[in-house]
Amino acid sequence: MDPVVAPETEPAAPPRRLGLLLSVATVVLLADVVTKVLAVKMLTPGQPVPIIGDTVTWTLVRNSGAAFSMATSYTWVLTLIASSVVLGIIWMSRRLVSPWWAIGLGMILGGALGNLVDRFFRAPGHLQGHVVDFLSIGWWPVFNVADPAVVGGAILLVALSVFGFDFDAVGRRRVVDSNADGDSDGSDEQA
Repeated sequence: MDPVVAPETEPAAPPRRLGLLLSVATVVLLADVVTKVLAVKMLTPGQPVPIIGDTVTWTLVRNSGAAFSMATSYTWVLTLIASSVVLGIIWMSRRLVSPWWAIGLGMILGGALGNLVDRFFRAPGHLQGHVVDFLSIGWWPVFNVADPAVVGGAILLVALSVFGFDFDAVGRRRVVDSNADGDSDGSDEQA
């Protein structure tokens, strides 16, 4: 009787992380929208409410520009840039494997969508809406939940890139050393 040989199987494909990305983005987006609605309902523009003395306050501001109120005359351009970022993240998500990249991209996606909601639906009108900012800390400009999410996500992605973690790989990439002849096969291995 011949021995039974198990058929060779291909290694399992790494799991896609779209669910993680969308979960993080949803949490950031909901937190941003809810806190902005509460800020608009409970705060009066120009009347800071102290949280920790005068250092940390709730301060309602409507920002027509980018971070630090830059580019206030170009609200529609900022809207198009943020929309492009959202589309780029959605396009990248097709090959997203790294859970850390999913978290970073989810933070950026949720924050970008949070501010886009304001740009599209708040006064003075579509593509020109002013973003609601409400938290003031010392000398730092007033911001909202979306802002630190975008910045934190961007810092995470830069750190992942610097330390060799790819968005379409589970682990860190490691460049194969050259052989004795000085030739390299140019491939990467997964650590």
